[in-house]
Amino acid sequence: MFELRKRSRQVFQRVVRTDVLVLIAILTVVVGLWAFLVVADQVADGETQKFDDGVIRSLRRVDDPAIPVGPRWLEENVRDLTALGGVPVLLIVTTAVVLYLGLSRTYHAMWLVLGSAVGGQLLSVWLKGMFARPRPAVVPHLMRVDFSSFPSGHSMNAAAVYLTLGLLLARLTTYRRLQVYFVSLAILLSVLVGISRVYLGVHYPSDVLAGWTAGSAWAACCWLFAGYLQRQGKVESHTNDPVDSLDSVESPSQKPSF
Repeated sequence: MFELRKRSRQVFQRVVRTDVLVLIAILTVVVGLWAFLVVADQVADGETQKFDDGVIRSLRRVDDPAIPVGPRWLEENVRDLTALGGVPVLLIVTTAVVLYLGLSRTYHAMWLVLGSAVGGQLLSVWLKGMFARPRPAVVPHLMRVDFSSFPSGHSMNAAAVYLTLGLLLARLTTYRRLQVYFVSLAILLSVLVGISRVYLGVHYPSDVLAGWTAGSAWAACCWLFAGYLQRQGKVESHTNDPVDSLDSVESPSQKPSF
């Protein structure tokens, strides 16, 4: 009787935890889409222009707007950070994860990662073409840029790819510290990429905000879809991870699940 009661409590806690995570993901999608539409509407009406211009100007020297504020080495380091949201780096990161999942024979997860990365890129290109906002002209650009400004492609792709990968990797383990690490690292990378775009004068803050919201919504959609696939038995739980093998000494009864 005691064992049955204990088992029932464990099942109830697991269901509650899963429902809460699903609810958070759904809220992220809804809030992300709502925030994107609000920003897009304000940008279309010109309501953000004064704020956008002011932020970009504040990051340049008053006597020479071609020179950014801060020490000389900062500009070069910011260029390195912004590359984390570029197509070459994201392609390398995605390919590395896809190859890892393929070698681990988690094929459905592999295709999910590939689809989420490619889908995020296509969505970014489509949104840019639809809004066709000109690039900032209040200060000289510190790097060459193409295409339109809204939303920030680097910011959106970084959020979509890194958050998707972080959430998917977090799904492959039950150990909380690894889940927090994956998601926190993904958020940090996305934030750094977005800030770098404004610092370099190639995007308005509203462009970056729109990119973050759209990318986060896309990542949450992929998270929900991954959960659905695993509940259907179509995304493998990664039970052979060497890190998890070491941790299994602490929690031998835990099994990775969505």
